[in-house]
Amino acid sequence: MFVSKFKSMKKLVVLSGAGISAESGISTFRDSGGLWNQYDISEVATFEAWTRNRALVLEFYNRRRRQLYEVEPNDGHRILVQLENYFDVQVVTQNVDDLHERAGSGKVLHLHGELKKVRSTIDDSLVYDWPHPDLNEGDICEQGSQLRPHIVWFGEAVPALEEAIPFFEEADICLVVGTSLNVYPAAGLIHYCKPGTPLYVVDPQEIAGIRSSGKVRFVQEKASTGLRVVLEEILASES
Repeated sequence: MFVSKFKSMKKLVVLSGAGISAESGISTFRDSGGLWNQYDISEVATFEAWTRNRALVLEFYNRRRRQLYEVEPNDGHRILVQLENYFDVQVVTQNVDDLHERAGSGKVLHLHGELKKVRSTIDDSLVYDWPHPDLNEGDICEQGSQLRPHIVWFGEAVPALEEAIPFFEEADICLVVGTSLNVYPAAGLIHYCKPGTPLYVVDPQEIAGIRSSGKVRFVQEKASTGLRVVLEEILASES
């Protein structure tokens, strides 16, 4: 077993977004011509859409789920796993794919749900693993209710948010990768970090809303490239 060369395992929390999975070929909101670009969000990602046109919503998420079976984790995901050799790493992700888990990350919290899970429409506590590409009309829970994607739709509460907050409050280092920090309430999690906590931000685009200071390091690169830079810098600073 690998033993850290550091005296103690500091806590490192990661907030990841669509940018890290984009390198694996998963479409993001911002992609021109991407999967999201082909649909009106209000027609496929709200509970109102589900009640109005269930078949369309199911097909949208079936397409996303099928895509997930065709892609693999990339170097960005794998670098986060490498960090576990040195730190107590908690990944908090806005992504609904399972690429962090498949890369080998030991602790992953999904804020917005998971594509490979489904839940009852009438009882949110009934959540099931779903190892199939498609979820169809007529697939029901044990209470006889139609199963829906286990996804937090626009306008719905984010139940995992309260679970995520302590990870940021207790973090010794915070790393943000692949998110524009425009989607709330997830984007507000970094504000729970203690004053002076080193913050690394990796994204090809300039991220507005974060005041630069000696404790903030911006790396304007795609996830895999930027995370390699961050890995080297963090290890150098801790050695």
